[in-house]
Amino acid sequence: MRAVVQRVSSASVAVEGRVVGEIGLGLLVLLGVSWSDAEADADYLAEKIAGLRVFEDEEGKMNRSVADAGGAVLAVSQFTLYGDVRRGKRPSFDDAARPERARELYEHFVAQIRQRGLRCETGQFQAMMTVSLVNQGPVTVLLDSSKLF
Repeated sequence: MRAVVQRVSSASVAVEGRVVGEIGLGLLVLLGVSWSDAEADADYLAEKIAGLRVFEDEEGKMNRSVADAGGAVLAVSQFTLYGDVRRGKRPSFDDAARPERARELYEHFVAQIRQRGLRCETGQFQAMMTVSLVNQGPVTVLLDSSKLF
């Protein structure tokens, strides 16, 4: 499972011009699920992201988590994180999970974030979405559960 995590001062996701998820200060998480992922991958990323210390403390050091900063999470499913362009210029998505499995693990990830006491807004799975954000810093972190196991 892969996540692109961005520290934001605001972020929203819209479907057909209607906002379906919106946060102020917090983390925008673009989440990709591979065919080999399991609940343990979602659990790992939820734990890592909930505790990720990318918000500044009183001394200007990144020592605070999203909860410490009083922020929220906006989780957006993004299968294109598993796009492979090593051959040619058009991405192959062979490593991405089938939609049914990806939805299960995406929803499990969201539940795990919420279980940790964080407000978690979402996009709409399998929809064409417009994501807007104000990246604060900018701070962007890439996480991949396969690098751990």
